[in-house]
Amino acid sequence: MQSHDINPTAAILVIGDEILSGRTKDKNIGWLAEQFSAQGIKLMEARIIADKKNIIVENVQALSKNYDLVFTSGGIGPTHDDITTDAIAAAFEVKVICHPEAERRLIAHYANTNLEFNAARKKMADIPDTASLIDNPLSAAPGYIIGNVHVLPGVPKILQAMFEGLKSKLPGGIVMTRITVRCSTGEGNIAMILADVEAHHDGVSIGSYPYMKPGHFGTAVVVSGLDFEITTMAAKMVEADVRAFGADAFIVNADGTLSGQ
Repeated sequence: MQSHDINPTAAILVIGDEILSGRTKDKNIGWLAEQFSAQGIKLMEARIIADKKNIIVENVQALSKNYDLVFTSGGIGPTHDDITTDAIAAAFEVKVICHPEAERRLIAHYANTNLEFNAARKKMADIPDTASLIDNPLSAAPGYIIGNVHVLPGVPKILQAMFEGLKSKLPGGIVMTRITVRCSTGEGNIAMILADVEAHHDGVSIGSYPYMKPGHFGTAVVVSGLDFEITTMAAKMVEADVRAFGADAFIVNADGTLSGQ
């Protein structure tokens, strides 16, 4: 899908019964979201689904249609329940092949270990036909790209290493400007102020996040937009209007200090 937005859009699909059961905690969504944000890629959706072929196929097809980029994590290892590759191939209606280059990399990797390159490990060379490989600098078993879907492993350390090598090849956009205004009042008191500021600044979105600290509570207001000047003006208006309402409000500087103090 080609996005009509300025920035490319993305979705994350985490695949794994172990995540859904709570035995394993997902660490990939948050990390990938930070990487996308730094590159001007707009994350629109993240899903966690079971290791079921029909569910994977359905979700891959839907996300691939709706967003510019899709990233999956999990299910491409050597065990019987690693079924992501079969499902991805089915989603794109292609065969799974033993990829010669993937197999070569794995053979070379295991030749330098005490581990046997057995049938289970050879399974990691199975790749959907027409897919291109994503390098794995840690354990050799590659990920791959087919269409706009980028298939990565679930192990965070390996996923991160593979993404680092991949990110320069991804489309980017304008990095979002985000400015926090710390307000010493509840969000219900300033809801109309925030709605008014957002309405008068094109392309700006405003979120409010209550916080509680010993002795006081307040609201962290996050002003976001692609245009730095307009976003800054909106943040300053939030600060001024909340003060006019009668509560303290300060823009949070990049180093975490408060402006005007």
